Amino acid sequence: MLPSMPGLLHRLIAPKPRAVERDAVALVLHDERTVEIQRARDPRAKRIKLSVDERGARLTLPMRASLASGDRFLQEHRHWLASQLAHYARDADLPVLVHQRSVALPLRGASLPLSWSEGRYARLALEHGEVHFQSPAKASEAALRRTLREFYEAQARADIGRWLPKYVPGLPRAPLRVRLKVMSSQWGSLSPDGSMALDLSLVLGRASAFEYVLVHELCHLIHANHSAAFWLEVESRFPAWRDEREYFHVHGRRLKASLRSLLSTD
Repeated sequence: MLPSMPGLLHRLIAPKPRAVERDAVALVLHDERTVEIQRARDPRAKRIKLSVDERGARLTLPMRASLASGDRFLQEHRHWLASQLAHYARDADLPVLVHQRSVALPLRGASLPLSWSEGRYARLALEHGEVHFQSPAKASEAALRRTLREFYEAQARADIGRWLPKYVPGLPRAPLRVRLKVMSSQWGSLSPDGSMALDLSLVLGRASAFEYVLVHELCHLIHANHSAAFWLEVESRFPAWRDEREYFHVHGRRLKASLRSLLSTD
């Protein structure tokens, strides 16, 4: 069927959406260090924003903002930027996956010994508190990281499978499905249809913290908010939830950064 005249005219005369423009800018901090800031002019941005994560610092500008206004914003926030970069510098010793060279992998709050052997297919196995990685001699980086992710997903699903039967009987229904994702900030979420998503990095931390996040999201099947009634439900099922929340305050950023470091192909 031919497109309608209004639709055709709109496609002909409407401007194409502008793409994000990226470059880098150097900034001298108060201690005379020079750092590189990734700068992005984003048509979706509403305001100037400065953010820092384990990959470095990023300045986001709306298309209408001038580069000079971005430079002023950086100068005004130099001290904040230095403190944030210092936080991430303490995480510089993140675990990495190097073929035949890495000797440990994080799992359930511990650093487990890792051994390597040559095999036809890439596979990971956990036996007696040690991790064994079998891989072809010329395995690609992508294949190794895909195998590691599958291993972590299998370990996480095993934990969830042990915990769910304890909590589901007291709920109005079971979650429709449980997905494991690499989440940038959240630890879990529950969709209106009952689908649950959990951050894969949870399996790197202590098991009780992972279990708490599962209970937290299950309680959203009763209350889709964080009201006092919701926290009473959490308390009744997991009385030590405050300890686990504090654990995430202390270790959460490193857990997420560790998973990205292990699964990154950069």
